[in-house]
This record gives sequence, structure tokens and C-alpha cells, in this order.
Amino acid sequence: MSLFFGRSERRDAFAAPEIPRPSAGGTFAKVNLTRAEASLQKVAVWTATDLIASLVSTLPLDVYVGKGKSRREMPKPKVMVDPAGDGYGVGDWLYQYMMSLLLRGNGYGKTVDRDRLGNPTQIVLHHPDMVQGWRDEKTGMPQWRVGGKTVDPDEMWHRRAYPSAGRLLGLSPVEHHAGTIGLGIAASRFGMQWFADGAHPSGMLTNDQGLDPKQAATAKARFLAALSGSREPLVLGKGWKYQQIQVSANESQFLETQRYTAAECARIYGPGMPEILGYDSGGSMTYANVEQRSLDLLTYAVDKWLVRGEEMFTSLLPEGQYAKFNRAALSRTDLLTRTRAHAMALQNRWTVPNEVRDLEDMGPVDWGDEPAAAEPPKVQVDDK
Repeated sequence: MSLFFGRSERRDAFAAPEIPRPSAGGTFAKVNLTRAEASLQKVAVWTATDLIASLVSTLPLDVYVGKGKSRREMPKPKVMVDPAGDGYGVGDWLYQYMMSLLLRGNGYGKTVDRDRLGNPTQIVLHHPDMVQGWRDEKTGMPQWRVGGKTVDPDEMWHRRAYPSAGRLLGLSPVEHHAGTIGLGIAASRFGMQWFADGAHPSGMLTNDQGLDPKQAATAKARFLAALSGSREPLVLGKGWKYQQIQVSANESQFLETQRYTAAECARIYGPGMPEILGYDSGGSMTYANVEQRSLDLLTYAVDKWLVRGEEMFTSLLPEGQYAKFNRAALSRTDLLTRTRAHAMALQNRWTVPNEVRDLEDMGPVDWGDEPAAAEPPKVQVDDK
């Protein structure tokens, strides 16, 4: 008969936290993504969403009025300084708002206060799982419940991403890609269990003498005791044989599955996101420098979210004013490239010295508000 054993037989008080076990059906394939935050167990989903939300919430954001020569910067209203009024600021609020859009396709909030023109000045965000929304069959107007309680539509604030015709709510990326995300999480869980316990017993202890169950259990316990905390040689008695079970290549292919699903999960948030994050997607995209990588990130992943953020804040401002992110802050370049770009902008009168100094975190100068001369003055050189 044979005695199977593995590392799970030797746990103690200092063991690592329990690894998720298979479902009742004996499989890791069923991953519950009812709560969208569960998708963040997949590193690729966490990294992609955190990167986008962090960039949107940290880029400089300004308010302007007018276009072209008449454009001028305006003071930021309260709703763009501390939207929730809780002291955490616009960056904290924007990160929460962006994660709601990225994971669920919708952002919800309660309009707590308005100015004399009716523009919201304080919006407290709701957790998306607490909100239910639908259109009234008779009037077609939106109706809302938060935490199971009906709320006044005038107090409800809603923005959506991934809109679909005829639907009040935006589509949820996690819901629509649950299979891919769930497969990646399931593969990770399987890998954790494999390396902790083995997908099958790590060895077989066999005896051809025909032991009864009690004798087999005693032999197994003594064998494990000899292995635990001892480096003494193991001596087997008459009829005993030990055979170690090796991990075959096809049994460890979950690693290939993880690599594939990581790239697919990252691609949910932009066609170039896997390459930007360094995942192997089978493509040949390369980056010449950091600046090019930043431009690809802006083009393929972040810009559409910046546009949504600008439109959202603009809708909260008085008529004629608009919000604008400073995208130039995303393009980080080396000192030489940056200096050449500034020189070209000054030479072609696209900017003035004080604007360049501001970008370089330098104070203004008295002579820096006027563009450079069209042509540099000629210097007379005396040959004598």
C-alpha cells in the first residue's frame, strides 16, 4: 500500500496565512467578481487602474476663460480645491472618482451644496455598489436608490464611462471582462497552492507487507516526524520504499496562463498598456527614451480620461469657464532635450521667459513677460 503526504501535514502557529482553497466543486476556476475591487487581486488590473487614476489625480489642473489671445487663468473654485469638503483635497477625490469609472464604468455622488447660480460646490462620492439607477417607465427620468433608500434626483450626481445607447448606466469593464480577469486570479491561486502544498502529494511511501489502516497511519506519522526539524539520515525498515513525485512541465503551465492573462487584463485599459507596463504581449513595441514612453502612455491610455475629467469639472463651473489639465507635465524629458525645446519655443515666440521659468520651478523676472525679439540684435565688431 502507499502513504501520501505533503507539506500541509506540517503546519504550525507561525505558518503563512491560509491560501484560498478550491470551491466545493474542487476547482479554482470560479472567482467571485461581484465586488469589482476583487479584480484588483490581479496585479495587471491594479497596476493599470492605479497608474491612470494616479496620473489624472496628480496632474496640474487649472481654470481658464476665453480662447487664444483673450485666454486668462481664473481662480479655482471650491469644487476644484476640495470637492468633498472633507479636507483631503481634489487629488484624493479624483482618485476615488477615477477608480469608480475604471472598475465599474460609473461615478456617483451626492450634491451637498451649491452656489447662488446653482453650480455644485460640494460633492460627496458614493460607493458604486451602494447605488441603483434606472429610468422611470412613464417619464423616462432617472430614478435612484442609495443603500436601498430612494433619493431626490436633484441631489444625485452621476457621470459615466463606456456609455451604451438606451442605458442610463455606463458599462462595467470588470463585468464585461470577468472571464479573463477571473482566469488570471484563478491561475495565481492555483500557483500559490501548488508551491505551498503541491497539486498532488509530494511523495509516496510504499510497503509490500500489507499494513492495516492503523499501522499505515502510525508509519506515516513517524515518517513525518523524522523529516520535520531533523537533518539525520532516514532509515526505512523491511519492505518500505520512498518515491519523490516531481513537478512535470505540463503541470506548471499555469505560469504561461498568468503571463497571457496579465497582458490581456492590462489591455482592457488601453491598447498599448501591456507594453507600457512591461508585460510580454508578443508585440515588438519599443521605446527610444522616457519621453516617447510618456507620449505613448498619454496617447493610448490616459488622454481620454483627462478629457473626461476636464468635461466633468467644466460642467461644474460657471458658463464660459473651463477646466484644463497640463499635459506637458506628463512629458518628462532629459535636461538637454528640455533646454532645446525651451530655446526653440522662445526663438519662435511661442512663449515668454517667465512661462519657461515657471515650468522649471524658477521664479519670474522683471523682463520675462515679453517675447524675445524677432531677430537678435546685431553686434558690431571692430576689426581694428
